[in-house]
Amino acid sequence: MDEQLELTRRRLLELGLTLPVPFVLAACGGNGSGEATKTTTQATTDAQPTTLAPTPACADGDGPTVEQTDGPFFTPDSPERTSFLEPGIEGTRLVLTGSVLATDCSPVAGALLDFWHADSQGEYDNEGYRLRGHQFADRRGRYRLETIVPGLYTGRTRHIHVKVQAPHQPVLTTQLYFPGEPGNDSDSIFDPTLLIELRRGDTEAASFDFVLEL
Repeated sequence: MDEQLELTRRRLLELGLTLPVPFVLAACGGNGSGEATKTTTQATTDAQPTTLAPTPACADGDGPTVEQTDGPFFTPDSPERTSFLEPGIEGTRLVLTGSVLATDCSPVAGALLDFWHADSQGEYDNEGYRLRGHQFADRRGRYRLETIVPGLYTGRTRHIHVKVQAPHQPVLTTQLYFPGEPGNDSDSIFDPTLLIELRRGDTEAASFDFVLEL
């Protein structure tokens, strides 16, 4: 028994650990049933340092939402509204919903979202604010936009522009893309992490969660 205790003590010293008192008692009073071995294993496990994993990003492990160019057609001071539908707007209706989250998955209440995109013919309104507008996420970080499916702007795949800003934080500028578009593969800045989840119908429903590194 003394030889076993000395070997165990030497092994623990090699690992930089001290011999716990419970093991000494168990080793001296062991009855051959394996109790001493069980106590040793538990003591060694408890003594090992614990390394916490980094906080995961709240986007299926992809990290914060990717930043992209705002393109040539951004217009500041857009009106505050949650619907772009108005007389003269043609095209398949689209309802885009989602949340603005921090990388720890907490909602970003009051986040600003400024959307703009081409009309059904692929044209941007650069004189007014058709298919342009901003809104603020609710206290749970949620947003909802009623609009239409944008047409194809020359040289680009189908997309929606957006700027997202948490209160008193830098602006994230990015673009959202549609799944299954033939132009996705040839678009020079297309990023699959920016694909919306799309459910087709008379009114198409889409969702996307923005993740901000705060």
